Amino acid sequence: MAGRDPQTGPGAPAGERQRLDKWLWFARVVKTRALAAKLVTAGHVRLNGVRAAGPDKPVRPGDVLTIALERQVRVLRVVAPGERRGPYQEARLLYEDLTAPADSPAVDLIPDEGA
Repeated sequence: MAGRDPQTGPGAPAGERQRLDKWLWFARVVKTRALAAKLVTAGHVRLNGVRAAGPDKPVRPGDVLTIALERQVRVLRVVAPGERRGPYQEARLLYEDLTAPADSPAVDLIPDEGA
């Protein structure tokens, strides 16, 4: 079975991977697991730059999720799989937020003439 990733396939350790919908719910990105599944099914979630095929797609530490929510787009790097849907402080440990702040000034990519 060429092309299979052993880290996310059936042989990968269960503690290192988790269903996408379950992870989104544990990380408190959405209020319910059903909403997480709908978000993925509707095509609003990308896993490492590729639209997630389904809510059962496994995620693991190091994966980058791009999530188009109603009012914002969030970019999250998975740090760990969740064990339960705990309080915000616990959920925050499951990811690193890579989303650029919405109110940050645009970076000037053209150097000044006088510099």
